[in-house]
Amino acid sequence: MLRINEVKLAIEQADTLTHQDDQIKAALLKRLSISETDLMSFTIFKRGVDARKSHSILYVYSLDVEVKNEAKILSKLRRDKHIKPAPDTSYHFVAMAGKALSPSQPSLLKEEWASSADIYNTSSPSQVEGWDGGKLRPVIVGFGPAGIFAALILAQSGFKPIVLERGKEVRQRTKDTWDLWRKSELNPESNVQFGEGGAGTFSDGKLYTQIKDPQHYGRKVIKEFVIAGAPEEIQYVSHPHIGTFKLVSMVEKMRQTITKLGGEIRFEKRVDGIVIEDGEVKGVTLQTGEHLETNHLVLAVGHSARDTFEMVHKSGIYIEAKPFSIGFRLEHPQGLIDRARYGKSYSEDLLTKLGAADYKLVHHAKNGRSVYSFCMCPGGTVVAAASEPECVVTNGMSQYSRNERNANAGIVVGITPEEDFPGHPLAGMELQRQLEGNAYVMGGSNYNAPGQLIGDFLANKASTQLGGVTPSYTPGVTLTNLADALPEFAISAMREAIPEFAKKIDGFDLHDAIMTGVETRTSAPIRIKRDDDTLQSINTKGLFPCGEGAGYAGGILSAGVDGIKVAEAVALSLAAI
Repeated sequence: MLRINEVKLAIEQADTLTHQDDQIKAALLKRLSISETDLMSFTIFKRGVDARKSHSILYVYSLDVEVKNEAKILSKLRRDKHIKPAPDTSYHFVAMAGKALSPSQPSLLKEEWASSADIYNTSSPSQVEGWDGGKLRPVIVGFGPAGIFAALILAQSGFKPIVLERGKEVRQRTKDTWDLWRKSELNPESNVQFGEGGAGTFSDGKLYTQIKDPQHYGRKVIKEFVIAGAPEEIQYVSHPHIGTFKLVSMVEKMRQTITKLGGEIRFEKRVDGIVIEDGEVKGVTLQTGEHLETNHLVLAVGHSARDTFEMVHKSGIYIEAKPFSIGFRLEHPQGLIDRARYGKSYSEDLLTKLGAADYKLVHHAKNGRSVYSFCMCPGGTVVAAASEPECVVTNGMSQYSRNERNANAGIVVGITPEEDFPGHPLAGMELQRQLEGNAYVMGGSNYNAPGQLIGDFLANKASTQLGGVTPSYTPGVTLTNLADALPEFAISAMREAIPEFAKKIDGFDLHDAIMTGVETRTSAPIRIKRDDDTLQSINTKGLFPCGEGAGYAGGILSAGVDGIKVAEAVALSLAAI
């Protein structure tokens, strides 16, 4: 198999998402200088966009190609750096049902069976032969992306995990979330942050990351999402996304897979204590008083599980503060972003093919702070993302269609423990609470968010009426001066950055564009430090910190990847017992 990169075709000749097979085939035959009989098959590995020239936008493909006489073709084209042997991106289990596997051993449970779509519709085996049901089962706390994939891999490996999720199943959780957005009624245990699917369920569903992934775990995440109902194109587009509505049904199907393989998911089960004896995990205590024994505990809570962070710290588990970012959500008309990115003469046909335009911006301010765009949501909405009473925090969300009138993104400023919240490991968490509580008061103490027009923000004067951009945040927006919402260094850095961003995106400093605050949940403010080799806590054996809440991921894909890594560490440990 060959990997052919940088195959470029004009977008005007494409269907909505890709070119026709015969168009790609013709390009391949020309690129490889071979006849049609020598080309056995090809698949699209990745498809990006080159829009540097608005008059000639290209789809750029990476293709996996089977050809006759592969060695001969590689030798002939050895000077072409874009033609190489294709890497093996399939997933390989490291342990099965109490038995470690060497790379040369055939898997006891083939990936093709373990991730087969048939599992959703058939009575598949609930356990794998060889699993000793008398052993203590692994327990996973949290059922967001990290917890889902930790549970899925352990279940596929034959280990029957137990998942404890403090929130509700995803459809009931959706109702509770809408209660905040429509009625200003917050359920602290079931909301944007807590419940089946995690915080990523109410987001744009972005599936791209900058993490290094030499084992291609990301491909496993993507493959399982497609099996669970995600659009096929997420396997190859350069910036895949899913959207909230699709994520809801996907999460349900993945839950079905885990339970049919012998796993359990228990909802409304908040973990209030970790039992530790002689530096080793022995079990957990729930808010009901129930005790559950385990010596393999995966802590896969989200970045907003503040009471859990407090409990972990009090338990003596090593925890440290880490950097994160604070800022606001900015909303512009989506058409403004489209014109800036695709050119003023972009057509509806182009929008159909490329979708609503996005952006990624960064500016290094004179005061030493970095200002950057975060979680950009084309054609989306700004949502209330509070998980604690009398706090206001924003986030962005899009549906798969990305067809709402506004584009939104967090514009945030990086902060560090050394410079901004020194001392206590939980000081960053307390800073978040302080800023969110202040935003609650500024918004009117009814979960309205404080807001301001960008023009007024730059002029340092309170906004008194909306302009041409209608904010999408619900319950509502209270106009004010956002200079009082964040530390002065963050405000001054953003005032410097916005005009600079306007040099890259014409109209970014539009007077009537709306800013809404505050954005504080960009990542976890703590890290539960773990050993690089075993992935266990550096001072608590049997505890496996995992995902975004533990400080090892940032987004759906990276959290899923970390869930796989931790599941493998747990499986190897169980296999050695």
